[in-house]
Amino acid sequence: MRFKRFVSLLLLVISPLCAANSLPHLKPVNGHSQLLVKGQPFIMLGGELGNSSATSMEYMQPIWPKLKAMNINTVLAPVYWEMIEPTQGKFDFSSLDALISEARNQQQKLVLLWFGAWKNSMSSHAPGWIKLNQKTYPRIKDEKGKSQEILTPFSTEVLKADKAAFVTLMQHLKASDSQQNTVLMVQVENEIGMLPSARDHHPLANAKFNAPVPAKLINYLKNPPTKLAPELTNAWQQQGNKTSGNWVEMFGKSKRTDELFMAWYYADFVQQLAAAGKAVYNLPMYVNAALNRPGKAPGEYPSAGPLPHVINCWKAAAPALDFLSPDFYNPRFKHWNDLYSRADNPLFIPEHKFDETVAAKALYAIGHYRALGFSPFSIESTDKPELEDLGKSYALIKQLQPMLTNANVLKVDAVLFDKTEQSQNIQFGDYIFKLKHDFTLGWSPDAKNDSWPMAAVIVIQTKQNEYFIAGNGVVINFAVAKDDKLNAGILSLQEGRFEQGSWHPVRQLNGDQTHQGRHVRLPQGRFGIQKLSLYSYE
Repeated sequence: MRFKRFVSLLLLVISPLCAANSLPHLKPVNGHSQLLVKGQPFIMLGGELGNSSATSMEYMQPIWPKLKAMNINTVLAPVYWEMIEPTQGKFDFSSLDALISEARNQQQKLVLLWFGAWKNSMSSHAPGWIKLNQKTYPRIKDEKGKSQEILTPFSTEVLKADKAAFVTLMQHLKASDSQQNTVLMVQVENEIGMLPSARDHHPLANAKFNAPVPAKLINYLKNPPTKLAPELTNAWQQQGNKTSGNWVEMFGKSKRTDELFMAWYYADFVQQLAAAGKAVYNLPMYVNAALNRPGKAPGEYPSAGPLPHVINCWKAAAPALDFLSPDFYNPRFKHWNDLYSRADNPLFIPEHKFDETVAAKALYAIGHYRALGFSPFSIESTDKPELEDLGKSYALIKQLQPMLTNANVLKVDAVLFDKTEQSQNIQFGDYIFKLKHDFTLGWSPDAKNDSWPMAAVIVIQTKQNEYFIAGNGVVINFAVAKDDKLNAGILSLQEGRFEQGSWHPVRQLNGDQTHQGRHVRLPQGRFGIQKLSLYSYE
């Protein structure tokens, strides 16, 4: 009898823990993070829908085949506050349920984007009952006192309404999807940012601006868990590293201070949503940023969002968020990803302009940064999805996923080339890989063009002298790493594919295909996988 009672009590303790672990969640692995779904690593080969596409399943009908043709496994789709709560306190999840149901039918996973208080800085997707009651739900004001179409984050009523809707959404997901896990994670709001002023001048905001800086931020400054952004460090040092005072006293009078102030309170708002939502249904949550451009001052871009120069405000104020993410309409791909890839911030690229570079960038993001996933925007806009290079990249990543997520693989890295950056050397075990853009050979007539198509490969070292190389547009020579008296040679090279996790060779490459043993080449425009073995000789 005592044993049965013990087992019953043990099950009461273990069952919630098992349920929690079965939810999609992030797990640290060898210095990076993996997304686990049903206990298995999952790489999001994503595509984000245009803003209004998911409002109608009739409109979505011709889109699903396009997604399949591009090897997409995860769809990023908005949830619209105005649609799920058209009347205050009365919720309608019919459109969301239809989306989730059809995603299951199509064997797609979902990342839901909460278009709540803010979408691209504006409050366009707030319900009509919010927009029409401006006294209860006030907007931000610029320096001249003019209201903008942006709900102020300093209003407790705005927070209360947004949080109530978000929590109800998470309750609904728990009730309808906790067994299937169709929904992998949730983006909280969308591209939060301050326009056209550097900060809100609503009386509620002014009161906070003139009040003492929150102790939580001061403690973070004094004992930072990671390196502080130089913009924050400089502002604080210039005021003498004070540990008390209002925002001007601690950081000086400037637009930079205005942005730090807004970043803190935007993040505090999101923290309260995310924490309340996770308390109900603990899915991974993140926020995304519209990247600023050089030479633009706060207020001239969507400032105070989760940008690298204010990342410490977001990290300190919103610990419930799992990570912060960049949206790319900006050519400096490596620059921004380097800033977002931190020990406390795994990389996920939820939105990238759907252009000719995305196929190469997907390979590079997942191979070099070990990104959780990659997702071009308006993915349905292509008329010929079967011809998109993105689908070819995704097909390679899908084949490589068991190795990319295997903690025992010796090394994984990737390169990204164009005409401005043509080559890179990387050591893999005993050998130096000298990787170059395919056009450096000069064999293509397009090599004389002013610009070159973007090229990328992932290199995976599985054994001491064995490698898999996947991508296109790259040629590789080799050298012995520790003894320049030795030469590196190609012992064997196969072209092939993975079928159900096993390597299936299609061609044995040699002769002209290796330039008589001089190099490995994945020609521009031909996506593929090659298995390589190297050896050394005097």
